[in-house]
Amino acid sequence: MIPTTLQARRAWLQRTAIGFGGLAFQALLQQEASAETPESATRQNPNAPKPAHFAARAKRIVFMFMTGGPSQVDTFDPKPRLDKDHGKPPPFELPKITFAKQGNLLKSPWKFKQYGESGLPVSDLFPHIGKQVDDLCILRSVHGTNPAHGGAMLKLHTGSDQFVRPSMGSWITYGLGTENENLPAFITICPTLAHGGVNNWGAAFLPASCQGTPLGNAAVSAAQASVKHIHNGRIDADLQRRQLDLIAAMNRDHLTSSGPNQALEGRLNSFELAYRMQSTMPEVQNLANESAATKSLYGIDDPITENFGRQCLMARRFLEAGVRFVQVSHSDSEVQWDQHSNLYQGHTKNAAEVDKPIAGFLQDLKARGLLKDTLVLWGGEFGRTPTAQGTDGRDHNPHGFTMWLAGGGVKGGYAYGATDDHGYYAIENKTHINDLHATMLHLLGLDHKRLTYRYAGRDFRLTDLAGQVAKDILA
Repeated sequence: MIPTTLQARRAWLQRTAIGFGGLAFQALLQQEASAETPESATRQNPNAPKPAHFAARAKRIVFMFMTGGPSQVDTFDPKPRLDKDHGKPPPFELPKITFAKQGNLLKSPWKFKQYGESGLPVSDLFPHIGKQVDDLCILRSVHGTNPAHGGAMLKLHTGSDQFVRPSMGSWITYGLGTENENLPAFITICPTLAHGGVNNWGAAFLPASCQGTPLGNAAVSAAQASVKHIHNGRIDADLQRRQLDLIAAMNRDHLTSSGPNQALEGRLNSFELAYRMQSTMPEVQNLANESAATKSLYGIDDPITENFGRQCLMARRFLEAGVRFVQVSHSDSEVQWDQHSNLYQGHTKNAAEVDKPIAGFLQDLKARGLLKDTLVLWGGEFGRTPTAQGTDGRDHNPHGFTMWLAGGGVKGGYAYGATDDHGYYAIENKTHINDLHATMLHLLGLDHKRLTYRYAGRDFRLTDLAGQVAKDILA
């Protein structure tokens, strides 16, 4: 006879679990029992490699983030009509919401030159990158929704400018895992702490193991950037191992009685990863064994390019070591790419610091055979207006700007999309941030509609309810 009360029914089911249900229940208990030994449970890698949805063109990704918003009409999107109409009122309607007051049209102070077999034009700001243009897939029609740094930066990094959501590095880690269990799957070097800060590399509701690991921050030189407390000067590795095993056993006992606890399990896994990182992380960050020629290629022998060059060289070493997603950030607290004034001085300084390191990074990846399956992304959270702010600045422009990709299965020496004649609005093959994310995931073998995580009663994804793969840029 089946009991009538809820509590009694539960007890009866537990005692009399029969048939296939009983077999499944017993198998589940056996799995839990075998997983609860400290040695096996605490040393499993939650970010172990996972199969892609389909054949991937890229295995790993590096994001070169230019904080503040580089100007597309001064870098990779030349506008002869803007030169012709310099000083005139804009012959188009401005957006209903602008970040600052805008004036007349402002031509670029830089000339553009054609490079490579493709003949794609690149500004005089980037003579070194120009020589690599045949490997670049230049997206000239990227657009977003937010004219403010904070919202635009979150949109680019997480797909949302309104809510706290997992970053793209965390989504990729969740989908693919990592190829080195002794390093984090997602590393961000010298990230900015402003405009969203840790949310730009956070895991939000995804498992804690998908969280990005910062090396330093924008206020710390790349030479000093490291994981805090990476060295333990008080106790040796054997004693640390015994301590971790004891902590794990105590917490597994707690989990047995309390039930699953994602936060606690994530913390245990972070302890294990931190233990393993103590020897691996300093080794990867150590550039001493790199040749003088390699350091020169990245500009580490020049004080102007040394800092960003060091970031780029560390990024290459992390990629070689199996890290899935690496971000490097060019962020100067005094002169970011955010030139509301002093456009010429600011963009000249910034470009000089990153041009040679980025070109060297691309050359080095290609020489090592890594570029073909490494996706490189370059850009900022938005672009700049072709109209002037004051006499020598440009306002924020999320309505049409340039980013570029390289390697990882995209067409090289190729320009995709277009802005209008003056460079304000994306008008051809428009690529929303959601489309950019969908395309990046596709190149990594992930269907953005299938990469979901159920939280608070609904399925979430990086692209939310939007996103189209830009198939025309695929090689």
